[in-house]
Amino acid sequence: MGIAQIVFWILTGVAIFSALMVITRKNPVHSVLWLIVTFFAISGHYIMMNAQFLAVVNIIVYAGAIMVLFLFVIMLMNLKRETEPRGRGWMKAVGVLAGCCLLLVFIAALRDASLKQQQVQLNEGNIGLIKVLGKELFTTYVVPFEISSVLFLSAMVGAVVLGKKESA
Repeated sequence: MGIAQIVFWILTGVAIFSALMVITRKNPVHSVLWLIVTFFAISGHYIMMNAQFLAVVNIIVYAGAIMVLFLFVIMLMNLKRETEPRGRGWMKAVGVLAGCCLLLVFIAALRDASLKQQQVQLNEGNIGLIKVLGKELFTTYVVPFEISSVLFLSAMVGAVVLGKKESA
């Protein structure tokens, strides 16, 4: 067993454990923090597959911006135990039944898939490298890239103009 397999299994264990912690925690802030740990473990998998751009985007966008947004929303909701709806026993049973049905669908879909012959190339190739993505953006897709940058610039100027208070 090589070092790459050991790191893979450690990241997989961390991802599965933290995902289970997300759905089992009663405190929503703790769930969000465990979700951030899950995103970091998934980013570790991306790095192992030589997809550095996906790893960086996953950390910046999901673990950074979206999780901060979730935390703000949860904190602004001011959740208290008195305002939470009371759970009924049959609702939990329906949830467990729905989860089991989803698990059966996943097992049936993966059983017929021909993934057993395919393996992920670890640190091989150059498909996910940032250098290759940048070269494509600035050669093949330079016009759409520049158009989108002008669009973002005009949106920022528009936001400043709309947000500016009128002086009397």
